[in-house]
Amino acid sequence: MKLQVIKNRNYWFFLSGFLVVASLVLIVYPGLKYGVDFTGGSLIEIKFDQPVSVGAMKQTFDDAGYKDATIQTSGENGFLIRTQMLSEDEHQSVLGAIKTAHGNLTELSFESVGPVIGSELRRTATIGVILTLILIGLYVAWAFRKVSEPVASWKYATITVLTAFHDVVIMIGAFALFGVWFGWEVGAAIIAAALTVLGYSINDTIVVFDRTRENLLRRTAHTLSETVEMSIEQTLLRSLNTSLTTILALIAIFIFGGDSTQPFALALIIGITVGTYSSIFLASPLLVVWEKMKKRS
Repeated sequence: MKLQVIKNRNYWFFLSGFLVVASLVLIVYPGLKYGVDFTGGSLIEIKFDQPVSVGAMKQTFDDAGYKDATIQTSGENGFLIRTQMLSEDEHQSVLGAIKTAHGNLTELSFESVGPVIGSELRRTATIGVILTLILIGLYVAWAFRKVSEPVASWKYATITVLTAFHDVVIMIGAFALFGVWFGWEVGAAIIAAALTVLGYSINDTIVVFDRTRENLLRRTAHTLSETVEMSIEQTLLRSLNTSLTTILALIAIFIFGGDSTQPFALALIIGITVGTYSSIFLASPLLVVWEKMKKRS
């Protein structure tokens, strides 16, 4: 049974459009919950010998004058605590208050990032993602430069960048929801995940486009739609198998890797899943529609 991806392209366009618009709305409101990396502040990770409730920890910080502190559990009897910027004296004072209230603890990590540095990191991360998309687009256009007919190389590049942007936006939109539901924050690890997703998405898209290019040169079908459909069918199992093996490994990391790795693993799972979908159901149909629009004009 054939998928008929090109014939049913309007369904895929509607689904992608809905997901992108919903993601952009979520990114604006309620917005992303940025981590200490981007906002500035201090992050303390501690572990107790005995169970301590989140409510009791919250009360301890309220009594110490840090009512804006956010507290999350981390593994067994562990906590991740984010507060305003702490000096070393304030840091030691906080640890003393926690020990007095809840007994012995082990401090696993402590880091502080100033607000200016955090803002600079956020700006640099955004520029990095945009610059990566531009450079990849230029490279794809150059790599396909010898196959300008019947499809111009810059069209392959433009669609590759658009689908990669589509994948990253949906992944980040999902994290806007996770910030509300689970308190997960967007930090340097999520930016690393976004760049990884770009690589997977573009790799899958190029595999399909390269087969389309080969089939166009061989003239193995009568129309562009037939050629693209054939190319999708020829690369479908390869794309699915590659993505599925990666996703299975990520699911294992998500389940067994602990609280600190769960957001990163889930970001990759979402991004790679969406990237596989877009390379098959979005990029190639867009190529067909674009060429048909050119012929009508």
